[in-house]
This record gives sequence, structure tokens and C-alpha cells, in this order.
Amino acid sequence: MRSSVSTATAPMVEIDQRRTPGETEELVKQQPEERSQDDTDHFFWTYTEEPHKSRRQEIIKAHPEVLKLCGPEPLTVPLVGAVVGLQIFCAYALRRSPFFSWQYLLTAYIVGATANQNLFLAIHEISHNLAFKSPLANRLLAIFANLPIGIPYSASFRPYHLTHHKSLGVHGLDTDLPTALEAWFLDSVAGKAFFATFQILFYALRPMMVYKLPLTLIHALNIAAQVAFDVLIVKHFGGKALGYFILSSFLAGSLHPCAGHFIAEHYVFAQHTRSLKPSQNASAKLAPPPETFSYYGILNILTYNVGLHNEHHDFPAIPWTRLWKLNEIANEFYCDLPCHHSWVGVMWQFILDKEVGLWCRVKRKEGGRLVGGSKPAGHSQPLDIAR
Repeated sequence: MRSSVSTATAPMVEIDQRRTPGETEELVKQQPEERSQDDTDHFFWTYTEEPHKSRRQEIIKAHPEVLKLCGPEPLTVPLVGAVVGLQIFCAYALRRSPFFSWQYLLTAYIVGATANQNLFLAIHEISHNLAFKSPLANRLLAIFANLPIGIPYSASFRPYHLTHHKSLGVHGLDTDLPTALEAWFLDSVAGKAFFATFQILFYALRPMMVYKLPLTLIHALNIAAQVAFDVLIVKHFGGKALGYFILSSFLAGSLHPCAGHFIAEHYVFAQHTRSLKPSQNASAKLAPPPETFSYYGILNILTYNVGLHNEHHDFPAIPWTRLWKLNEIANEFYCDLPCHHSWVGVMWQFILDKEVGLWCRVKRKEGGRLVGGSKPAGHSQPLDIAR
């Protein structure tokens, strides 16, 4: 058996959180007509709706006060400015250091990668319009936060990421999903180690292979601002300073503790630890299919609480500073969901555990909404295009 998720189920079998892997496998054997014609496809396919919409409705019904948590968080703005300033200072300080010196490499890994991961997630937060009320102000702040990353991406990230929210797990729309080619080719310890090492490149290039976005004014501004900034850095600090930014971005999405969130958020593992406090009211919880997982560890401090990922998907309009409050108010909905407590442990298990791999993702063939871009070829259901 490949994993508790991937081969214990077959395409288009409805997920039931209460069903054990063995029971689900037996159900699949009894329904051969539901199996995929492609025996190399081991993703966890489902007909069910993504779980966050229904849980959001249940939480609002039980705790209408959570809606007061929605809205921008002004603290995001000075934090972005501080981290951008830190990265520019480090680039200046390293401008004469040899690339392969311990000062350069350790600073890039410990400070630079952590800072740029923080900026990745600041852009993630800003993409939901959670820094300013003005959409334009949020776009401009995202472009500013993008500067120490070295490569322009903030304008493209927003529509791809919002489509991920509106089309969670939808094949052909959710660009967070690995392709069957990736999952097949990297289905080994060495392959998964390669993926974990270079995952930032997969997340950067994969979306463009799924569907393309039109070039808009904000994209052009993002590119122009980044090129101008990079030229100024090279002119005044030198090429090693720009190299520091690029290396920091690469390490931020490689074998770095904070990069564990990329895998922890939506990959379904054979086993998950339970949450911090068991529910005292089992009838109050709403158990969704296991396709989003929260992380309740200390690294949330450095990453805009992105670890509270179930909470974030349930209420994307609640900013990072209030996600713990959401968890506190509606704890009966979250306390019994499977979760993580270590991003390093997630990466370690992902690479070494033969029961876990790129196949361990929930997919659905239909539904979803596309934010920007054009309809991907072969999608099986008309899309609601939102711009």
C-alpha cells in the first residue's frame, strides 16, 4: 500500500472521515466501475465539496461574533518595512564577502531565508487585502515586500492563490496540487528529497504550466519595480548583494524549518497527531475530509501564523493576528482535527516515509472559481470567472 490515502482509495470515491483506510479500500474493491482508467494515478479523488465552506457556515451559525475578527491588520505594514530593511542591511553588510564564505552562507540561511519566508507570507497575507482597506494600497505594499525576494512574483501570486482558495483541490485550477508527472517521477526517497530541496522552483513554475495569467498593469509595475530595485542594488552594493537576495529566496523554499509549511498545509499523511485539547463536545464538531492541516508550533511567530491553515481557509478575511482568537472562540470545530506540531518533522517524514509522497493530495474534478486568467483546457465544468 502506497499510503493511507493514496492507494487505499481510488479516483472519485467519496471521502468519509469516519471510515478507516481498510474500510475505504474494501469499498473501492466493491466499486470497480469507479476506479480510474489510469493505474498510475494514485491521488485521493473525491466527489465531495471542499470542507471549508460548510465549516465556515457552521461556525458563523454557532459563533456569529467571529465575523467581527475580519478586516485589515495595520501591524502588517511596519513589519513588512522592518523585514525589507533588515534584508537590505544584510545585503549591504555582505557586499564584499565571498559567496562561499561561512558568513555569507550562514547569514543567507539563518537570517535571509527566514526573512524572505516571512516576506513570502506577508505577500500571502496582503493578497487577501488584509493590510489596507484599499485594494491598490495592498497591491503596492505587496510589490514593496517583493523587493528583497529578487524576482517579481507578487502580482501573479495573488490570482493563483485566490483561485487555490476558491478551487481547493480542483484539478486544472488549484496550482498548489502536484501534477501526476511530478508525483510519479519523484516517487522515491531521492525524488522527495529533490522536491523538498527545490520546492520553491516547483511552486514558481507549476502555475504557469497549468494556466496563464494575462499581463496587467499591476504585473508590469511589479516587474518594473523589481528590475529597477535589482539594478540599484547591483550598482551600489554589487552583484553579491543581489545574490544574497536570490539565495535567501531559494533557501526559504528549500530544506529550511519554515519551508515545512508548504508540505504541512495540504499533504495527507498516514498518521496525524491530535490537536492540543480534545473536544468535550463531540456532537459540536464538524469533521471535514482531511485535506487541510494546521500547525500549532512556535514557528508561527515568524510566519504570520500561516500554520493555522484550517482557520485561514475557513475565514480568509481574518488577518494573522486574529486567527488564534478564531481558534479560541470556535475551538470545538478545530480541537479534534488532525494537525502538526513540527514543520521539521513534517519534512523528515515526507522524505523518508514510504507511505507519504506527492500522491497524498485530495483532488476533485469539478467545481471551483478562477480568479484572473483564462479557462484551462479540459476542465469539466463551466467556471465562474471572478476578476
